[in-house]
Amino acid sequence: MRMPHKSSVPLFWRLKDSKYRLIGSRCTTCKEVFFPKKNLCPVCRRRGSIEDMQFNGNGRIVSYTIVRVPPEGFEKYAPYAVAVIDLEEGARVSGQVVGNITKVRTGKQVRTVFRKIHEDGSDGLINYGLKWEIAE
Repeated sequence: MRMPHKSSVPLFWRLKDSKYRLIGSRCTTCKEVFFPKKNLCPVCRRRGSIEDMQFNGNGRIVSYTIVRVPPEGFEKYAPYAVAVIDLEEGARVSGQVVGNITKVRTGKQVRTVFRKIHEDGSDGLINYGLKWEIAE
């Protein structure tokens, strides 16, 4: 199977903290948290001071859907669940929930796991990153 695009190596390395370590940011002025990172607090604007923040990878499913007709390149993974997740620290993220998709429900606790995301063909990058699993 062939992906409809090729990954950008420079972009891949710029996003490695958020993709692999769940690093976001926090405004030290208003205490708002952001994922992915922001360089400027949208609440405080220039008064705010942004610092990196390590999220613990635990959260709760707010909403989800089961993808049965996936985009090109992801056919072998279907069906799969994609959820909107509220992290314990306050940010909201989306991501794939792995494992038994019949257990995916609103309100379920989830945690991050490191998994293969996709391949850019037989001679391209293999992209890994964070996905989510039900915490039982």
